[in-house]
Amino acid sequence: MEQRLIQSPQMIQAMQILQLPAMELEERIEQELTENPLLERLEASAENEPQPTTDASAQEEQARLESMLSELERYSPDRSEMPRTRSNNYDEESDRKQEALQNTPDEPKNLAESLIEELAFTELGERGREIAEFVLYSLDERGYLTMSVEDLARDCGVENATVEEVQQALHELRRLIHPALGARDLRECLLLQLDAYKLDDELVRQIVDLHLDEVTANRLPRIAKLTGRSIEDVKDALETLRALEPRPGAQFGGAPATAILPDVVVERVDGKYEVKVSRDWTPRLTLNPMYRQYLRDARKGDGVQEWVKKRIESARWFIDAVAQRQSTLKRIAERIFARQKGFLDDGVRALQPLRMQEIADEVGVHISTVSRAVSGKYAQTPRGSFALKYFFTGGTQREGGEVESQTAIKQRIAELVAKEDRANPLSDDQLAALLEQTEKIKIARRTVTKYRKALSIPSSSQRKVF
Repeated sequence: MEQRLIQSPQMIQAMQILQLPAMELEERIEQELTENPLLERLEASAENEPQPTTDASAQEEQARLESMLSELERYSPDRSEMPRTRSNNYDEESDRKQEALQNTPDEPKNLAESLIEELAFTELGERGREIAEFVLYSLDERGYLTMSVEDLARDCGVENATVEEVQQALHELRRLIHPALGARDLRECLLLQLDAYKLDDELVRQIVDLHLDEVTANRLPRIAKLTGRSIEDVKDALETLRALEPRPGAQFGGAPATAILPDVVVERVDGKYEVKVSRDWTPRLTLNPMYRQYLRDARKGDGVQEWVKKRIESARWFIDAVAQRQSTLKRIAERIFARQKGFLDDGVRALQPLRMQEIADEVGVHISTVSRAVSGKYAQTPRGSFALKYFFTGGTQREGGEVESQTAIKQRIAELVAKEDRANPLSDDQLAALLEQTEKIKIARRTVTKYRKALSIPSSSQRKVF
């Protein structure tokens, strides 16, 4: 014998819906509305309208199903007193769907799709354009070519294509789009731009040819020593390089910025913070009353009653799951912001250490429920929009016994680096010492290094300004 946790389809559906962020939940609701004709949206103007009455003379089976309908309807009142079919709402629903389609952004184009129209302006013939199109689709997201011209000629699909034809196609693309398009690496990318822009500075070319690694490591004195030039000359040369584009394909194609739809809204009302679960992206659902008439007109044995019953159950499970998601998310969010009130008042510096297990214990749910509830969801607060997971962070104990969150410590490191003397940047050891002196926070140098890297702050040698 063994113990097993058997999850029912309803439990699985509830867990899946709890985990969905606002946009995915909206898509899931649209899918359910399409698959289950028993469900429809509840318009805000119809929420207070009277509910239809049941037929007292219905037979016993019909009365039982009517009772199930009424149980479902208690979650949300019917839309109107008179039944309406979907065909009556067709124009209204079509307008709403058409509006949604018009406001949906196009699928992002990749680099090749963004540039393919430029081939119409080349001086290449049909054969040359086919080769050029293959070259475009062989570029990576930076605009670099990872294949040799010999491989391009062999694999482009144009019969007997030569290396010279590939080079001619590449030359045309560079003339029309960007002089460094199709470079093999950063060095070639920069040299192609120096040639195209007629920048003949000997030191700039020498740095690109031989000392790019030193530039990346900010070793300006070493470059000056190796080239026999002054630090000022090296700095002037690097200013020229900064004007060049290291990723010639970066300005074309790519994904648009992703819109963040907050699931939770925190507002300050009369000096207190109120936590609400946003309903803007979650349409309210109700029962389409036309199916009451179908149920009344059903005849024994024709299968209509069983068909209606299955969809009633499906609708009830789905509405239960959506309602449970909203309730669970609200309770969890309320506890999160009760614990993080300091953040709402004073910002990141006041963020407190918080673990998911603590919220799970306070709400009375399993930690996995908390994890699902906050996954991929955002909160709109007076301090800006943040992922709910942002508010869960470990901590370090101060000398006085208080506990400081890791996020707050990172914020202090960023502030110290922002105020440092750029000619003498702070090392990780110095940052650790300053945190202990000024904030009474004692952490190891390696921990400072880890937090600094998490903030994408370069090392002190790379931050140094000569």
